[in-house]
Amino acid sequence: MTALGILYPGHSGEDDYPRIEQLLGSNVRVDLVHTEAAGDDGLGADPLRAMGTPARLEADVAELRLAGADALVWASTSGGFLHGHDGAREQIRTLARMAGMPASSTSFAFVHAVKEIGVRRLAVGATYPDDMAALFAEFLRSAGAEIVSVGGTGAGVGESAAWGESELLALVRAADHPDAEAVLVPDNALLTVAHLPALEKHLGKPVLTANQVAVWEALRLADRRLNAPELGALFTREPLVQA
Repeated sequence: MTALGILYPGHSGEDDYPRIEQLLGSNVRVDLVHTEAAGDDGLGADPLRAMGTPARLEADVAELRLAGADALVWASTSGGFLHGHDGAREQIRTLARMAGMPASSTSFAFVHAVKEIGVRRLAVGATYPDDMAALFAEFLRSAGAEIVSVGGTGAGVGESAAWGESELLALVRAADHPDAEAVLVPDNALLTVAHLPALEKHLGKPVLTANQVAVWEALRLADRRLNAPELGALFTREPLVQA
């Protein structure tokens, strides 16, 4: 049994995780611990940065360690990239030290997932305000990606958490670009897992979403590679052969 530890802020898109667990099969367990959310000013950069500080996460990390998790992922995309590349890197190093296990974040999960599927030219469809969407794009550029399109809706968590397939299709369709090899949707509040096959079929290219890549990253850290076509192209491709 592989146990994946997920630190998830608040309550919005967490139903994606039991769905993913079911699709992955009986030998994978997803242990989700709810952390303190950003509060009423959830779209502000400072509250989102503060969510991922060691002092805020220490007790939650300890809970996952006691639950026997094999790897840990901080499942807040904005709570990672808003620290910048170096700050986000130090954040996950601190989490790994606290947890005594491999650790990462959704922000770096996107970076690693993009490399896994062998693409570089990306479109970003974000529910963030434009300035935050631009910061996520800059985070990806710092890791070597080429961003060909960035779209931000500025939707609040309360709004985007209630989105269904039609709203998600509108988001990725608006974000897509003819030169983009994949579309990234960086919001852990969105429930996307049930709609991944439809999104990818509509666009004809991989779609990477926050909760999807967070679990994939935890599996990567635990040295597990699983085939689960219902979870999109990321879970159906063989690992790249390095020359």
